[in-house]
Amino acid sequence: MIIRAVLFDLDGTLVDSLEDLTDAVNHIRDVFSHPPLATDAVRLKVGKGARNLVQLSLPGVAGSDIDRALHMFLEFNRLHIADKSSLYPGISEALHELSARGIRMAVISNKNEELSSLILETLGIRALFESICGGDTYQESKPSPLPLLEVAKKLELAPNECIMAGDSIYDIQAGQRAGITSIACTWGYGSTEELAGADAFVHTPRELLTLITAGLR
Repeated sequence: MIIRAVLFDLDGTLVDSLEDLTDAVNHIRDVFSHPPLATDAVRLKVGKGARNLVQLSLPGVAGSDIDRALHMFLEFNRLHIADKSSLYPGISEALHELSARGIRMAVISNKNEELSSLILETLGIRALFESICGGDTYQESKPSPLPLLEVAKKLELAPNECIMAGDSIYDIQAGQRAGITSIACTWGYGSTEELAGADAFVHTPRELLTLITAGLR
């Protein structure tokens, strides 16, 4: 198998952003007089985009109030995009090694595209990616295969020349539906059970790098 590009999920794969997401969630919960949630509770709600996270975080709130809460969530997250967020250990080294080997890279996240670019820029790795795709970039987001296929098309590559690396069931399902090999990154937010359908598992960024370079051979 010749791997020409890796499509990366963002939160839980490249970046540990859970504490900043928790702060944003608790900001809107405070506005709506809900008690704060622990990071472990927020972890279970992350992965399918900001609106879904807001809805799950504000049970009983609906309609225009959710729209207002979503706006507040996104604005708070933008202003505090990387107060506590950081790259996972070994990610920067793995990305630079992939780049040095000529592997093309893109990010496909369910996070808002603007915020995805902002956090990558803030953490110093934006320039490594040819394309940044967010949950609002196309009409559909993961687990739909559409963003993966559109990014592959943008890179002028066939699906079987790409790999999808992510930490959630949405990444794995999107890869399966797009005909793209999926790699489960177990250091993120998803449980082993929900990642069970992945084509391969890696437990460190170094293992991911080794797997990709083995595919090159």
